[in-house]
Amino acid sequence: MGSKVSFIGLGVMGYPMAGYISKAGHDVTVYNRTKSKAEKWTKEYKGNIADTPMDAAKDCDFVFTCVGNDKDLEEVVIGKKGIYNTIKKNAVHIDNTTASAEIAKKLFASSKAHGWGFLDAPISGGQAGAESGSLTVMVGGDQNDFNKAEPIIDCYSKKIKLMGPAGSGQLTKMVNQICIAGLVQGLSEAINFGINAGLNMYDVIEVISKGAAQSWQMENRHKTMIEDKFDYGFAVDWMRKDLKIVIEEAKRNGSPVPITEIVDEYYADVQKMGGNRWDSSSLIARLKKKK
Repeated sequence: MGSKVSFIGLGVMGYPMAGYISKAGHDVTVYNRTKSKAEKWTKEYKGNIADTPMDAAKDCDFVFTCVGNDKDLEEVVIGKKGIYNTIKKNAVHIDNTTASAEIAKKLFASSKAHGWGFLDAPISGGQAGAESGSLTVMVGGDQNDFNKAEPIIDCYSKKIKLMGPAGSGQLTKMVNQICIAGLVQGLSEAINFGINAGLNMYDVIEVISKGAAQSWQMENRHKTMIEDKFDYGFAVDWMRKDLKIVIEEAKRNGSPVPITEIVDEYYADVQKMGGNRWDSSSLIARLKKKK
């Protein structure tokens, strides 16, 4: 028998993720700030709509949140109409937002004090991963809460791992974003160099992607980077939000992140070019612009 689940936030990631939970036979109630999106979701999947996060969370065994940032998260969780007003004891709140480790620790402490569980569970794999139900989920929290929630998280993921106590999921996601930032810049420089050198970059990638230079970004983004197509995917605005979290945490724990800081500035250049909603692979656009 399925569990009673609520899902708060039907963005490009949350929409299909909630869909996979519903398809697995769980009783899903959704909430989205723009109600028309929730209405569209219920036409596509089996489930109910709630008017507030508080209403959505009522009587649920598992409550998922997947929103924009720390501020949005606080609003839907501990705000006037937030889920912590109605969430039942022994339920588990799973937060898929990419947020700070600080807010994860704060929500964990609040949850434990009131008798329900909390897991910070940011995701990686992009829109394509969400739509194919093959996300990677890095989790922070208690083993017991993780054991309870893992079968539900499994509905939309290919890899789930408990990384440590509360905040560890968010810290792992920061490691992930540091890797991506440097990698996308390197790939941008390489593709732009190859084009300027007169090489057929489709052929180049076909060859080098089978060697030590291979990466997810190379496999999944080279074609659109060569063709200057960026009107999809993981927006530059969101990447900058993630890198801001990384840079702040790096200052806190004393880790130099010089390349990440430089790449963050490069993303600011892309924003100035009007690329706020472009995919994060659009770093190459600022190189091509300078030819």
